[in-house]
Amino acid sequence: MRPKVILKIVLDVLMTLALLFLMGYQFWGEAPHEWVGAGMFVLFLIHHLLNGSWHKNLLHGKYTPMRALMLGIDTLVLITMLLQMYSGIVMSRHVFSFLRIEGGMMLARRLHILGAYWGFALMSLHLGLHWSMLMGMAKKRFGLVKPSKGRAIVLFLAGLVIAAYGLAVFLLRELPSYMLLQNEFVFLDYDEPKLLFYLDYLAMMGLFVFIAHYLTKALKKLSAPKARRKAK
Repeated sequence: MRPKVILKIVLDVLMTLALLFLMGYQFWGEAPHEWVGAGMFVLFLIHHLLNGSWHKNLLHGKYTPMRALMLGIDTLVLITMLLQMYSGIVMSRHVFSFLRIEGGMMLARRLHILGAYWGFALMSLHLGLHWSMLMGMAKKRFGLVKPSKGRAIVLFLAGLVIAAYGLAVFLLRELPSYMLLQNEFVFLDYDEPKLLFYLDYLAMMGLFVFIAHYLTKALKKLSAPKARRKAK
């Protein structure tokens, strides 16, 4: 595996871990939350620098439904990251406190809620768009190159169970109310067991990964007959 590919995977893993850490604000406190948030933004910038060819090719080639979906999600992820960085700087009491920004707290708080919960969903969808590639790399690593119907069924059922649980906790934890700003104050349970919290958030991440992964499979199947007809 090429060093650049390994670096991209390491960055993706670090950003995923940082995302989960940031969602558990109540467990780690204000200062660590700010430092990890700033670090995640740096990782995000490095991620985009490593994918410079993707930016260069944006105006070239045909836009298939799959490519349009990927661009749409990536653009929305960028917007949420910018919202988080702006609102984080305005509200900062540690990392950017030297800027001495006054005012704009109410707007910044709203933007931070929007950026946090939409960002979590969109980054999970982004991960799901690349899930086939990640699974392919894992299969090669463990020598599972030969297709297996049984394995595919087991993985699908496991993903379905995780997605169902993820949907349940997504509704129980009232994330839609935060994403639509119906509730501007996030309920934080400081006494909740960390393990339960992160299992719930991993399941919600699994829900969006599941949706994006099988949506990409459906889009690829829809475009496949057209490609075959052209080849004939």
